[in-house]
Amino acid sequence: MTHHDHSHSHDHDHGHSHDHNHTHELTFEQKLEKLFDHWIDHNESHRETFLTWAQRAKEAKLDRVAAQIEKAGQAAGEITRLLKEAGKELKG
Repeated sequence: MTHHDHSHSHDHDHGHSHDHNHTHELTFEQKLEKLFDHWIDHNESHRETFLTWAQRAKEAKLDRVAAQIEKAGQAAGEITRLLKEAGKELKG
């Protein structure tokens, strides 16, 4: 077995370029706006999943379980509403 030292350079073309010399950063408000968008999308995905599984639990005759999952879906809906309100406040 031999050992040798040398460097390797690899170019990777993946459809977009990278600029690692960023001259501007997002403002705090811009970061929050991006976070709100992400949180809302993520939360809505959970809400839909909760409601789907609540329906499945009902179909399986697990009514009390279904009711709790449904409440979680409703709570997720309230979280989405609050995040949207915060986003509106941020935008003025």
